[in-house]
Amino acid sequence: MIRPSTIRRLLLSVCAAALMAGHAIAATAADTVRIHVDAQAQGIPFPHFWEKMFGSGRASLALRDDYRKDLDAVHRATGFSYIRAHGIFDHDVGLVRRDPDGKVRYNFSYVDRIYDGLLEHDVKPFVELSFMPPELSSDPKALQEFWYHPNIAPPKDYAEWDAMITAFAKHLVERYGIDEVSSWYFEVWNEPNIGFWVGKPAQPTYFTLYDHTARALKAVSPRLRVGGPSTAQGAWATDFLAHAKKDNVPVDFVSTHVYGDDTADNVFHTDENIPRRDMVCRTVDKVHREILASPYPHMPLIFSEYNASYANLPNVTDSVFMGPWMANTIRECAGKIQIMSYWSFSDVFEEQGVVRNPFYGGFGLIAADRIPKPSFNAFAMLHKLGDQQLASKSDSALVTRRDDGTVVLALWNYAPPVGKTASYTPGEPVGRPRHFRIDVKHLAAGAHATVWRLDATHGNAVALFDRMGRPDSPSREQIAQLREAGRLPAPEQLDPVEGRFEITIPPQGLVLVELH
Repeated sequence: MIRPSTIRRLLLSVCAAALMAGHAIAATAADTVRIHVDAQAQGIPFPHFWEKMFGSGRASLALRDDYRKDLDAVHRATGFSYIRAHGIFDHDVGLVRRDPDGKVRYNFSYVDRIYDGLLEHDVKPFVELSFMPPELSSDPKALQEFWYHPNIAPPKDYAEWDAMITAFAKHLVERYGIDEVSSWYFEVWNEPNIGFWVGKPAQPTYFTLYDHTARALKAVSPRLRVGGPSTAQGAWATDFLAHAKKDNVPVDFVSTHVYGDDTADNVFHTDENIPRRDMVCRTVDKVHREILASPYPHMPLIFSEYNASYANLPNVTDSVFMGPWMANTIRECAGKIQIMSYWSFSDVFEEQGVVRNPFYGGFGLIAADRIPKPSFNAFAMLHKLGDQQLASKSDSALVTRRDDGTVVLALWNYAPPVGKTASYTPGEPVGRPRHFRIDVKHLAAGAHATVWRLDATHGNAVALFDRMGRPDSPSREQIAQLREAGRLPAPEQLDPVEGRFEITIPPQGLVLVELH
């Protein structure tokens, strides 16, 4: 007869063997990436081009308290310098009025409150000179489809437009000083090639607008920085610079936009199928090469809008997908661009109307009610990268070093968005875990690793929101819970053995490792 204790020992042995076999199967199932780093190797400059500027809802929203609180949160996380908004000339800012006798007058009250507020929060304006004040418009009925319906017609009289630009620039210089205002950027209009401009034909009439605006600004002070063409889909850079050269028009930078779901047909005029992960930097590379081939090969390049989607897709911009997407975008674009402006820093944003649900696929890093999204956490993590890039052969890693010698790695496991993107479909990311084996030469004795994680179970408020049933109007208690769920958890601590350690990352996961 077998004793019960013997049976228990046999069962425990079988369970332990099965558990070990399960670990072996899991390790085999994971993709393995080997990263070799020399902590003392010579690096190349790695400026943080992806976090110098952010986009924003229309300018008048900067007067709101929730806007400014979100601004502070993103500034603490990234240290960014510039904010870009539509509509500083829109009717709700009240810059222009026309008296009954036809005389144009200016009221800078809201302009001053907007820019004073930004500067008080340690952020400078990247001034998008848009849209047309209704009082100056050649067509008062030419309204864009945004909820606030900006006017997108050319001026009826360019002498009045020139006078407004001159008065606007002079006022800024008088209020803030030329040393301050010369550190700003002035961008002429927004996306004149896709429906934000009704001048016909679009390109030559936009060039007329640009010429008048640039010359008026430079007449106030040659130190003011002006650029364009601020197009969608990486368009017009070659023609814009050729025009500036031919007609001797001032230009200090090239700006354009692209989104991850723009099509190859629209951007490159080909029938390629360019995946979302590569579209932004393929376009950056295109415009970078166009500038190199232009009469201005050293002209700074600014992508003043970009994101993984332009279409309000919750499975994209609200999800942990944004961590690996953002890290890979930085990797692919590095060395080709001076500034990239993520659109946008906050969902205090009303292009589609008043926000009806905190997680509707908005562009912002922070959802309504100050709930941080995974994208906010991705930017906070990637801010920790150093200013020198070290060599790496992996397409899933960025290896950097700070001035104090700290080696900082971003590691990720890119996987496509979950399920349908046109309407929200909860679910787990599809893909295999990725196992990283890191070997760091010349790491200081006693160095340890601090590991930050962003994935489905780390820093992801959307998971809790799904469990709540995705309420349109969360209660105050639910909002507090969502804010807490959206915070990055405390980092893990690892002790490398002779510079070696291992990390496994689930699909759509991002990891940031500090070695110090």
